[in-house]
Amino acid sequence: MSAAAGRPDPAEFAARLRAREPLVGYWIALDNPVGTERIAALGYDYVGVDGQHGVLHQPGWQAAMLAVDARGRSAGVIRVPSPDPVAIGAALDTGALGVVVPMVESAEQARTSVRACRHHPAGTRSLGGPVRGELRLGSVPAEIDARVACIVMIETAAALADLEAICAVEGLDAVYVGPADLSAALGARYFGDPAAAGELEEALARITDAARRHGVACGIHVMDGASAAKRLAEGFTFATVSSDITHLQQAAAAHLDAARALGAAAA
Repeated sequence: MSAAAGRPDPAEFAARLRAREPLVGYWIALDNPVGTERIAALGYDYVGVDGQHGVLHQPGWQAAMLAVDARGRSAGVIRVPSPDPVAIGAALDTGALGVVVPMVESAEQARTSVRACRHHPAGTRSLGGPVRGELRLGSVPAEIDARVACIVMIETAAALADLEAICAVEGLDAVYVGPADLSAALGARYFGDPAAAGELEEALARITDAARRHGVACGIHVMDGASAAKRLAEGFTFATVSSDITHLQQAAAAHLDAARALGAAAA
């Protein structure tokens, strides 16, 4: 625990994830370190930075991790673009305490991702030397590995078909549902399509059950805090709330609507 008001130390993120503690995170899609620092001050257990679909690409990952760490309240996590060991190593060298690996479709890809997060003899990660990862976590490989979480996404039909084997991969810390892509894989025409709602809920129940039986954490991306609470109650162990770019647009639209409504009433 952190000395500050008894809050959990962000460096304990991987251990808390592995223990299947309920965790709530937030998603960053914008290349805006000042905004990211504001979000990281709020008390989310982790802040995920989107290096796959966001406008924040690899040159901005380190600035984002610096912004998250500045307040000492949240763990910084990076979603890399693909199950590429080079990208995973680059993300961890920034000082990230975990990676989210998208589009994992087999146990073999999950195993490759895990090994990219671990040093010899458990994996293939290269010692970074005098980079930010060493500054944060030291230079003892086993100690670094203990502080870093490997999270793979379940978001395709192939991943669902190989779910049991993926969850059984040694050293895997968590699986994470991408509900939009998973919905499409189940036949939805768009995210939220009611025609695929039943199939999606069945798949989510399968995923949470498999993760529980194999002792790995299980997360999901949601659109609001109420949905995060619902999913945690259903068996997910962590949930990531919406994103900075979504909330920026929602807040601006709400203020515009309020201003126009008040203006019309005064006319």
